[in-house]
Amino acid sequence: MQKIIPHLWFDNEAEEAADYYVSIFNNSKKLVVEYYDQASAAVSGQPAGSILGVEYEIEGFRFYNINGGSYFKVNPAISFFVNCRSEEEVEQLWNKLSAGGRVLMPLDKYPFNDQYGWTEDKYGVSWQLMVCSDCEQKIIPSLMYVGENSGRAEEAIKFYTSVFEDSKIGNISRYGAGMEPNKEEDINYAAFTLAGQEFAAMDSALDHQFNFSEGVSLLVNLSSQEEIDYFWDKLSAVPEVEQCGWLKDKFGVSWQIVPEILNEYLRDPDSEKAGRVMKVFLDMKKINIAELEAAYEGRVN
Repeated sequence: MQKIIPHLWFDNEAEEAADYYVSIFNNSKKLVVEYYDQASAAVSGQPAGSILGVEYEIEGFRFYNINGGSYFKVNPAISFFVNCRSEEEVEQLWNKLSAGGRVLMPLDKYPFNDQYGWTEDKYGVSWQLMVCSDCEQKIIPSLMYVGENSGRAEEAIKFYTSVFEDSKIGNISRYGAGMEPNKEEDINYAAFTLAGQEFAAMDSALDHQFNFSEGVSLLVNLSSQEEIDYFWDKLSAVPEVEQCGWLKDKFGVSWQIVPEILNEYLRDPDSEKAGRVMKVFLDMKKINIAELEAAYEGRVN
């Protein structure tokens, strides 16, 4: 089971974007559509009964899109590599994902890959397409360390792999001489694994007008309060932004530390039970499973 799920923030296009991605990628499907109830609508400012979010798979990799309003925007600080089997597959996906979007690196032959391109799609989500015929994981989240974080990619991957089990650092490529403003010791690409899932990281000292934000967060599905306490203590570095299981780490990356049982409760067909859980959940910072359970069973005032 996929433990870490990218969570993409939209204004009102969560389902439209999910449907679009499912339509253009193979091995893809929409899994669940969730709706705002009265409690969550009051907090978010979204209409009750409107779509809250959509969980879906593309190439067997799970994502979740949320309609959260205009507070945050996705940006290239977290992008997604797509490992394609052939140049033809790269071109087909490129034509669809770049349409109506913004090209960040043109589709071309580069020293590191025979067919590579980086584009924002029409929803602002960033994709890096390349040929990799023997890559096992098709979609790989990539974190780019820019601004005050530039030069910290290696520190970050060492930190993350120390926090998560079933983790390791893979190949690391560094900038060479004459690649200013980047330093030679900085990372231009690093592969690493967290909880059995592949990730990538890179530094960039260029003048980017973005950084990590809640626009793309990483949701960690957990099974016990002990796990929640552990990850919360390890990752949370900005107490003032803690809310509803969301936190920011010391690099500014947003994480959601949630129990798997939460989805079961919130998706219960009994709207009264689900509503009680949502009301309690919205008042939490770090999630307390016992309190969620008490709300679900009606043992709260």
